[in-house]
Amino acid sequence: MTKDEKQHLNKVAAIGCVLCHLQGTPGSLAEIHHPRKGTGMGQRASHFDAIPLCPEHHRGSTGIHGMGVKAFTAHYDIDEAGLLHITRRLVAHKDHLSVGWRKSTQVD
Repeated sequence: MTKDEKQHLNKVAAIGCVLCHLQGTPGSLAEIHHPRKGTGMGQRASHFDAIPLCPEHHRGSTGIHGMGVKAFTAHYDIDEAGLLHITRRLVAHKDHLSVGWRKSTQVD
């Protein structure tokens, strides 16, 4: 794993579970989920395509691995691509806020 990949995964995990966020309970601890769509057997997606999910939404009985991708998508009415899109927006928003904060608190 490269330094950039590790930094990105830390940012993704810091968001908390993206599905909990959508359900109105942001900030839950997150594990990193790598979607497999478009990858070969036994391969995972790029670290830059990772999605933060809490243990229940990741590995639990109502999670993507517990239910399977199709059932998960039907149950929550959002697919991995949608979760990834929201994740990217949240990471970008958090980056924007932290850059603005650093600039506003810098001492010249």
